[in-house]
Amino acid sequence: MSHNNTTIQKVAVEPLTIPLLEPFTIATGSVDAARNILITITLQDGTVGYGECAPFPPSTGESQETALAAAQDCIELLQGQDVAQWRELARLLHSRYYAQKTVCAGFEIALLDALTRSYGIPLSVFFGGAGTSVETDLSIPIVTAPHAYTLAEEAAGRGITTFKVKVGEDLREDIARVEAIRNGAPRSAIILDANQGYTPGQALLCLEALDERDIRPILLEQPVHQEDYDGLRYVTQHTSVPVAADESASSPAAVQRLLRMGAVSVISIKLMKTGIIDALDIAAICRTAHAELMIGAMIESRIAIAAAAHLVAGLGGFSYIDLDTPMLLASDPFTGGYEQHGSRYDLAQVKSGIGVARK
Repeated sequence: MSHNNTTIQKVAVEPLTIPLLEPFTIATGSVDAARNILITITLQDGTVGYGECAPFPPSTGESQETALAAAQDCIELLQGQDVAQWRELARLLHSRYYAQKTVCAGFEIALLDALTRSYGIPLSVFFGGAGTSVETDLSIPIVTAPHAYTLAEEAAGRGITTFKVKVGEDLREDIARVEAIRNGAPRSAIILDANQGYTPGQALLCLEALDERDIRPILLEQPVHQEDYDGLRYVTQHTSVPVAADESASSPAAVQRLLRMGAVSVISIKLMKTGIIDALDIAAICRTAHAELMIGAMIESRIAIAAAAHLVAGLGGFSYIDLDTPMLLASDPFTGGYEQHGSRYDLAQVKSGIGVARK
């Protein structure tokens, strides 16, 4: 056991529950609150690092209860370890908790936050310092067309220029929702996210119907079931709209296979899906294969979203950014990490780590 400044003195985990402004419904389920886990790591030198696990039962199969149990189990594993060896520690966590991806991700965020705070550098600089700001879209869940219109009109007034529309339940209603958003925010760009809800044929029908209404999405995300790689490729081959893999892009190996098959041209990275190390590997695979990069999130608070924003700003080269979930929360127990101006998150003020503090 080492006694460096960066030795972990204390690890604490606690439930982090934040209600949403309104229920968030996607093709696989609905939630009314972020039911997450907050991780706090304190180092020998007094530095405190934060991490967040955001289990989203419809997508990850984890719940707040299972994540909390696994996170509590990790405390003993990490106490007395050196955060400077974060890759080794992350590998240990992933090998032991391979089904609890969000827990591993939360700890990776906390380890790196603590380390970069101790070093006195922003996390974005640690990742490469390519930029200091990111611009996010805003997600509109599965709601009625009139409500979608109101949400889009209001958000456009706040400076949001790209909307990610949840589809994948009822084709007719999906088309009406997209059309309402186009009418509510006529100059905005539109991303469709079906969350595995369509068959390949339905996905193409949806794009065709929108085309007839003169609406051309800039991206179609995860139209079909996550294991239906052939279905993804079928959609990609039959439309000129770029197709992204999200749930299918669950690991570097899966991403390599998707790109080799020509199944998609865009990959959505989510820290909660893979953790940070695999996210870095996926980004590298995409760069070498000339696939475009997207970043997404579960229902995350400012902590995990700031970590993802630092990753994107640090690496650079992300074409699609979907880090809007703090805007969907009814309250924010944290401050810092970034300053928000409309749809832009500015990280330039962050002095060290992810820069988030508890209120």
